[in-house]
Amino acid sequence: MRYLTSSQILLIHSMLIDEYGGSHGVRDRNLLASLRQLPAQTAFGKNLYPTLFLKSALYVRNIITSHPFLDGNKRNGITCAAIFLENNGYVFDAKVGELEKYAVLIAREKPELEEIAEWLKKHSKRNRP
Repeated sequence: MRYLTSSQILLIHSMLIDEYGGSHGVRDRNLLASLRQLPAQTAFGKNLYPTLFLKSALYVRNIITSHPFLDGNKRNGITCAAIFLENNGYVFDAKVGELEKYAVLIAREKPELEEIAEWLKKHSKRNRP
């Protein structure tokens, strides 16, 4: 399993802000640091988030709802999840506009992690080499 590092999440944020506009900067470094460890957490020898899609949903939910950055949290959350999936053998395939709508839905309605994971799974396909 290839997890995103804090440096990678910061780089993704910086590239998105450069490309689409907004303010650079981290609002809370502790939230950012927790993102690096959260998807890999275990308890009593078992993964707390056993599927790839639950792990990717953590990136989306926690970046969008915790706001570790000054700006661009929704873009960053979706992009980090897509890159995490790509790094682990999947291609994220949502139509233009769907990403934005779902990111806003997460921010407003705060769906359960399992619901986000199902949405990501529905919009992903296995990458065939």
